[in-house]
Amino acid sequence: MTIVTQNRECLFGDLVDGEMVLNDAGTMIEKWYFELENKFPDIQCDEYVIMPNHFHAVIHNVGVDLRVCPMKKLGEHNSVEHHSGKHHSGKHAGSPLRKIVQWFKTMTTNEYIRMVKQNEWQPFNGKLWQRNYWEHVIRDENELNHIREYILNNQLQWELDDENPKRL
Repeated sequence: MTIVTQNRECLFGDLVDGEMVLNDAGTMIEKWYFELENKFPDIQCDEYVIMPNHFHAVIHNVGVDLRVCPMKKLGEHNSVEHHSGKHHSGKHAGSPLRKIVQWFKTMTTNEYIRMVKQNEWQPFNGKLWQRNYWEHVIRDENELNHIREYILNNQLQWELDDENPKRL
């Protein structure tokens, strides 16, 4: 997933010699990322990077059966009949990513607002995060490794990054 600050404001630190140096706000983002595993026990946090104005992370849905859920009754919406004649729901078990992102955005925004008031962090205009987020379902090990590499190298690519406001 990728989440970007509203208006691409650089609030989480600076890149120095190709390495991200987190400020207190960036450290707070990191804290809430790892707190996701406590709030949603069926997920696991993987590779991530906090950039000056955005956040990339891989989240694994673990501990649940990702096959479609059985037990839907005939005639219910989103049913598919398989060769066995049993009906299965078209939904997956586990915490929906939209709920995970919503909780993360809420917690980070609330803490950021508190720190603007208490510790004079740089204020933001309107909202901390853009309304939506970017997501991608990773389907195999090669794709996972490619995305992990992208995340790890993201700091080195900042000058060319579409999210870099100085590039635009």
